[in-house]
Amino acid sequence: MNKLRGNRVISGSWGELWWNNDKIFDVSKFEAKVTAEREDVIQGGSLDIDSKLVALKGEGSFTCKRVYSRGIKNLIDYWIQGKDPRSVLIGKLDDPDSYGAERIVFNNVWFSEAVIMTFEGKKVIEEEFKFNFTVSDVDFQQII
Repeated sequence: MNKLRGNRVISGSWGELWWNNDKIFDVSKFEAKVTAEREDVIQGGSLDIDSKLVALKGEGSFTCKRVYSRGIKNLIDYWIQGKDPRSVLIGKLDDPDSYGAERIVFNNVWFSEAVIMTFEGKKVIEEEFKFNFTVSDVDFQQII
């Protein structure tokens, strides 16, 4: 019988992120997910409620330590001009103990909020970037 050994479980410590081809060295957390938007469908002749898939919504966030503020300034400047810049995010997980690596490209990414400033006494400053993306523009380049 085959057993899953603990060393084969992927550690997030090996995660990496690129934003428009620039590696984000200070990222501490990344998440991207797809939500299925559905409409209820009532089953005729019964009390059952089923559902119909009507849309897909891609959203996510990443958290990094605050080193520079120029990225936030650039984003705010675009928004003030009425522009909605689009980005590419690339996430990679490559734990040397795992059975392989994952590399996923998120195209057509837009940001939905920008924290201009935050701080808390005796704490390293971290900031969260929330984003959305079109699900059909996700490219699974490498999977395990």
